[in-house]
Amino acid sequence: MKFLEEILVVSIEQAVAAPLCSSRLADAGARVIKIEREEGDFARYYDKDVKGESAYFVWLNRGKESLVLNLKNENDKSLARKIILSADVYIQNLIPGAIDRLSLSSKKMRELNKKLITCDISGYGQRGPYRDMKAYDILVQAETGLCSVTGTSEKPGRVGVSVCDIACGLNAHSAILQALYYREKTGLGAGIEVSLFDGMADWMNVPLLQTKYGGRKVKREGLSHPSIAPYGAFESSSGKNVLIAIQNEREWESLCSVVLKRPELANDYRFNNPIRRIKNRKILDRIIGDIFIKYDQKNLVKKLRESKIACGVLNEIEDLGIHSQLRKITCKINNQEIEVIAPPAIFIGQQESVSLIPKLGEHSQSIRKEFNDK
Repeated sequence: MKFLEEILVVSIEQAVAAPLCSSRLADAGARVIKIEREEGDFARYYDKDVKGESAYFVWLNRGKESLVLNLKNENDKSLARKIILSADVYIQNLIPGAIDRLSLSSKKMRELNKKLITCDISGYGQRGPYRDMKAYDILVQAETGLCSVTGTSEKPGRVGVSVCDIACGLNAHSAILQALYYREKTGLGAGIEVSLFDGMADWMNVPLLQTKYGGRKVKREGLSHPSIAPYGAFESSSGKNVLIAIQNEREWESLCSVVLKRPELANDYRFNNPIRRIKNRKILDRIIGDIFIKYDQKNLVKKLRESKIACGVLNEIEDLGIHSQLRKITCKINNQEIEVIAPPAIFIGQQESVSLIPKLGEHSQSIRKEFNDK
């Protein structure tokens, strides 16, 4: 469904957060003009895994138009300004202060176009003591304490995808949609600021609240859960790990009686309420592990599902690619079709169209002509 079909988005963007935001707008039918420097978005060069193109770039830039501009050149800067002032949405994720020095600041553009919605994306925000610090995803994971609750008990780890960038891009996307709705009612644009740090700090509310008000030290638990047991991965006889997550007493009793064939465990004083199960997690995990290892993965999962126990298999990346639940869409790059994972929102009755991944500067000539002729 092309809900944003008549919306023009201009994005001076690179890497992940801003491109993710604008890609979601493009998916919804908006026209997205991606302004790139002469060497291109550096995410184009992270790897060459997809038909010679970067996996990151392919994921985040389908359906956009690529315009190469040198924003230090007055003619190119003038063209950028003209396009921005014709737009509905203006996104930028240059380092704080850089866009001001180019005289293309969001504030200035909104003053000239009262209907314009602007979104400034940064690592730590547009102000504050960390304003000018570089903010790659791993650094923000560390600064927000995410690494302290990720990994094993022996050492911290990072989330294996760019979770801070992704959260930031989605926050920017939702804020822009709110601003578009506000504009429909008032005719006025809005200024939005989003940062990687603020987005991930928000996600860390639960461990912070537990620490501050619960007086507890939230520990790294690997695939386990700090507040729930049994919860985690147990090996099957076929070598694959199967995960279970027990959320209530009904599930606990069903696990004991139907799957473990140990109904007496449900009322065992060590395990008969959630707090005691957490306290005695090591003993409980050992009991479950000794039983699960007797089953192969398929039979174990079948037994758990029949008992309505929440479970899953610890898959590898290759397993995701052939997962029976995975939805895919087709894109084109260099006149070749590829499959990518589909966007998460499904609009009933609508089919996905084939999107193109733009070559660097592919639309420069046509865009220059379009806006220079205005």
